[in-house]
Amino acid sequence: MNKIPLAIETENITRFFKDVKAVNGISLKIERGGVYGILGPNGAGKTTLIRMLATLLNPTSGSGKVMGYDIVTEKETIRRLVSLTGQFASVDEDLTGLENLLLLAKLLGYTGKNAKKRALELLSGFGLSDAAKRQVKTYSGGMRRRLDIAASIVVRPALIFLDEPTTGLDPRSRNQVWDIIRSLVADGTTVLLTTQYLDEADQLAEKIAVIDHGKVIAEGTPSQLKASVGSNVLRLNVNDASQIEKARQIITQKINLDVQTNSDPYLLTVQTENVSAATNLITEITSAGIEISRFSLGQPSLDEVFLALTGKPVEENNEE
Repeated sequence: MNKIPLAIETENITRFFKDVKAVNGISLKIERGGVYGILGPNGAGKTTLIRMLATLLNPTSGSGKVMGYDIVTEKETIRRLVSLTGQFASVDEDLTGLENLLLLAKLLGYTGKNAKKRALELLSGFGLSDAAKRQVKTYSGGMRRRLDIAASIVVRPALIFLDEPTTGLDPRSRNQVWDIIRSLVADGTTVLLTTQYLDEADQLAEKIAVIDHGKVIAEGTPSQLKASVGSNVLRLNVNDASQIEKARQIITQKINLDVQTNSDPYLLTVQTENVSAATNLITEITSAGIEISRFSLGQPSLDEVFLALTGKPVEENNEE
């Protein structure tokens, strides 16, 4: 029996733009089904990798296959099997939502009645029925993003590339897109999701590759990535931000571990496997007259994984 090809397989794939190594030797093996997350800051190489896999950009070197087909020599076959949705809506803003989906359905081979049936199914499934006859220019950002994803699955793809699909959306719209992604997977579509949002990767992806400066620096399930940087993280919030440095010095002196400050001026985090020493710190800090508003000891978050792997918090990376 022939082995079913992987959804995506790359071998040392690179893409250089003059002296810039946008993607620098990435090797991936991604199984069919579920959500695979590509996590990294702006400029890490996520979109360049997606464009190569979607056959929109040739690699400088290395090789890649999508659903068993070569991304350089078998582009047309791949394009019939996959869809790509980016950060910005690709639908026509002067048309209505219904008109956009009807047009695409007809271009993709649906006849008149079947085209309308498919368009209405998608509008209903994506919560856009009430806005079906409104011009897209009147849609909110979340509505446009949902319509854009609907347009990409008029003919249901075996694999869909979602390149930062929730960038710029409010929390409610982000959750709506997350529900759509889960429904795609439930219906059998493989999803490759790129994101700079750590909570998004944690919520949706069965497996994650962390990319920085064009290279994969870590890969695994969310739990595996969290376990790789230490078994416990102490998170400590103080009432007075001016006392944060004093608290940091106490922690450093008592357990001789690196203490991380954050974008939150009231928060300190420290990785430790010594639970008793971590809990004793609370007594030491309060005895020094520092008021603690909240503390917790538990598994690291993906934010803390990213910090441990790159040396910088994701917010700082994304500002560059």
